[in-house]
Amino acid sequence: MIRSATPADVPVIHAMVRDLAEYEKALDEVRATEEQLREALFGERPAAFAHIAQDDASGEAVGFSLWFLNFSTWRGVHGIYLEDLYVRPEARGGGHGKALLRELARICVERGYERLEWSVLDWNEPSINFYRSLGALPQDEWTVYRLTDRALAGLGAAVG
Repeated sequence: MIRSATPADVPVIHAMVRDLAEYEKALDEVRATEEQLREALFGERPAAFAHIAQDDASGEAVGFSLWFLNFSTWRGVHGIYLEDLYVRPEARGGGHGKALLRELARICVERGYERLEWSVLDWNEPSINFYRSLGALPQDEWTVYRLTDRALAGLGAAVG
């Protein structure tokens, strides 16, 4: 079962964010707090959205997706950028990941969004194979760039 996240889900989402970061060998990079997630998801002006995958038998949260809107100047419409998709190891293979992606695709179709995009680490073969099985295609001609920490502060301070 897939449902929209509620404020009561923030602790479990935060825990799964940390689990995902540990899986991706980057736990030391997680700085987000539960309060930051609560504000981003349920504050006065939400900047992100989340869905929870629940185990049908126990009702326990076994996965989540966290996403936000992007915009294509070429297509002239919004899309969804999937920031995180995670299913707990013991629940993998049960269709939860596919159900989370199906829900996001449904939202795209319903709202007229023309893209559902995300990034995957190039060493994560199980996820890559899963995404390809759904018909997703890698965007090999694009390279992601990111400014953070000192580089971001330095560039931001140079403005003015």
